[in-house]
Amino acid sequence: MSTILRRAAGATRTVSCSRAFSSSAAARKDLVQELYLKEIKAYKAPPAAKDAHVGMVKSYSLPPVPKAPALPTDLASELSAYDSSEPVQATEKAAAASSADHHHAEITDGGAEAFLEACEATVHEELH
Repeated sequence: MSTILRRAAGATRTVSCSRAFSSSAAARKDLVQELYLKEIKAYKAPPAAKDAHVGMVKSYSLPPVPKAPALPTDLASELSAYDSSEPVQATEKAAAASSADHHHAEITDGGAEAFLEACEATVHEELH
């Protein structure tokens, strides 16, 4: 029976110690939380300098006002000079297109057989 009493006494001590430990942990938690909240409430941010924005923000300036394009003084003579001029590349393209149209007319006049023969034939380009 003495062993049972010893075990019971040991169990009560363990329970009382764990209660004391848990209550002290709760007290510590509240103490730490209270200190933390006290420090947060007491904190005051340092005042910002008045020129703190310098370098961070660009100053805005309006873009320059566009100017209206100036009209040529003698518009009629410039238009007539443009109409009379003939680009060099356009004449070369027109000559190539007329020869291609002539060749195309020959192919379509002969029917399907002539078209197939023209497709199979080797192309000889003339050097200029």
